[in-house]
Amino acid sequence: MSSSETGKAEPPGATVLSARNIVKRFGGLHAVNDVSFDVRKGEILGLIGPNGAGKTTMFDLLAGSIPPTSGKIELAGIDVSHEIPHRRIGRGLGRTFQIPRPLPNLTLMENVMLAAQRQTGERLLANFLNPLRVAAEERAAEKKAMDLLDLLLLSHLAHEPARVLSGGQRKLLELARVMMADPAIILLDEPAAGVNATLLEVIMDRILEINARGITFLLIEHNIDMVTRLCHRVLVMAGGQLISEGTANAVARDPRVIEAYLGGAA
Repeated sequence: MSSSETGKAEPPGATVLSARNIVKRFGGLHAVNDVSFDVRKGEILGLIGPNGAGKTTMFDLLAGSIPPTSGKIELAGIDVSHEIPHRRIGRGLGRTFQIPRPLPNLTLMENVMLAAQRQTGERLLANFLNPLRVAAEERAAEKKAMDLLDLLLLSHLAHEPARVLSGGQRKLLELARVMMADPAIILLDEPAAGVNATLLEVIMDRILEINARGITFLLIEHNIDMVTRLCHRVLVMAGGQLISEGTANAVARDPRVIEAYLGGAA
């Protein structure tokens, strides 16, 4: 939304993530058909559309889970169109999933620490050749994990197994895990799905807090109230194509968007 609508200043505008003429075909089906957009540094960008619009396929393409049939995806100006997900994580792109799947028998701390990047102790010989460095990095990772659990209001459960968490708390834990990898941009897949109203307020508040720290977000969401309250801009997809772009209020008035939602487009 615009600053006049939300009280938030618009982001400065440098491009963090770029999609150019993206096409994804599955046989004869164009799941994504010539879609282009930029995600600007510091913004919260929403991606909405009716079921079957191509939103999840677009997310999978951006995250590297599937390759595009054609087109280009750039992350911080680097062509990552055919890079696998863990390479994109290393470049600063994190992703959550609609249904979080933490390791249920590990504690919250252990789940978060598993997402730490570039740890010397991951190399077997380093544990024997440089134990002091490994120990120092381990302590730093523990502190960072606890700080993130505190940020996500889960520190009181830090040493409990992840299986005790509610659905909303699992979404907060997944956000902590993504943050552990120091992302520049986070792709959020339906953060409101299956979450009660109280925890949804917590999740929205935490997203705004993380965004205020300079992290960019692109989110898929069916909860229009959440999109309206959080997003600087909104993209609308239908039938695999991008049909509208603007503030939440502007796209809600777009006849193409009204037709897509009320006219049965998928």
